[in-house]
Amino acid sequence: MSTESLRKDHDLIKKVLKAMALTVKLLEDGRQIPEPILDQVIDFTHNFTDVCHHTKEEEVLFPALESAGMPAKMGPIAVMLMEHKRSREIANVIRTETKRYLDCGDKAGLISSMKEYMQHLTEHMWKEDNRLFVMAEMRLARIASKVAAELDKTEKNQLEEIGHEPDHYVRLASSLDTMLKKI
Repeated sequence: MSTESLRKDHDLIKKVLKAMALTVKLLEDGRQIPEPILDQVIDFTHNFTDVCHHTKEEEVLFPALESAGMPAKMGPIAVMLMEHKRSREIANVIRTETKRYLDCGDKAGLISSMKEYMQHLTEHMWKEDNRLFVMAEMRLARIASKVAAELDKTEKNQLEEIGHEPDHYVRLASSLDTMLKKI
């Protein structure tokens, strides 16, 4: 399938969103979240979700869909691009609110921005999993292996550019849950 790599990314992102939900609960319960945990959440939201995953969609999947006749300036591609932009904006707010939390203990903005990010990404991934990827698999069936190879190449290049191995974010997602359960 041309979207297999992207679906695997979504599974990993969902794992981190669960860890983010646990982070929010711990914050709401008055627990202190250590800086290294928050740094990993920021690293994941920026470098994996945005730099790696969204780049795979924006530089490989969307152009392939456009070549297969799907308009880019309206419809699903345009909506996904707007939502990617919104994801980046919320992730930047999380970064700012994390700094505020670490500097002065103000957790309200961090809780709010994490909740917004979780809701936004959950809804976004649902649209992709259940609508966009289904359309992509139909439209790109003849070139599925080419698209899959380009997605893999893009992921490898993006990870190399930020200095991480392919398994780095898989390990990060697993370790977040473990670290948060110890708080």
